[in-house]
Amino acid sequence: MGRAASGGTGPARETSICVRRAGIGTPQPARPPRTLIAEGAGLERSSKPHVYVDADACPVKQEVYKVAERHGLPVTLVACAWMRIPGDARVRLEVIAQGFDAADDWIAERVAPGDIVVTADIALASRCLARGAHAIGTTGRPFTEDNIGDAMATRALLADLRGAGEPTRGPAPFDPRDRSRFLQALETAVQASLRARD
Repeated sequence: MGRAASGGTGPARETSICVRRAGIGTPQPARPPRTLIAEGAGLERSSKPHVYVDADACPVKQEVYKVAERHGLPVTLVACAWMRIPGDARVRLEVIAQGFDAADDWIAERVAPGDIVVTADIALASRCLARGAHAIGTTGRPFTEDNIGDAMATRALLADLRGAGEPTRGPAPFDPRDRSRFLQALETAVQASLRARD
């Protein structure tokens, strides 16, 4: 996941975050005097699914906050840089300071069955599905066991074409219909996860 714009509009707070540097076990505060949150503090595993957001360049953070607030779900945004988050104790920001794919690794190592991961990264979605989690693209496309193989194959093909110097088309521009599809897909995933936990 790459560096990109931060958090969107809406209420924000002077928050606490946890920073991890690749290969170094001790968390470091991102910008003093913010208080360091120990891993898992205030977000103990509960009967509700945990929502993880691959937050760099994610255009649907506000939609995640809305659905999570409705259902009282904990949310962890994982990013390469500090960003504003809402004034909600259930929302946490985890900054992974450096390391190729370190943020993806952080999510994949912690996600549990029934949790929900929001990401445009097909490889991360595949890893999360393998752990029994739900994975949703930012355009509202659910990644499933039925479609992740084709998605990975297409990803590999496009990478080969780019490596050979062939022009490829990028993703279509994000539009309001994507936002609506995402809201519906996230609500569907939450309901499915809650039913499975009953």
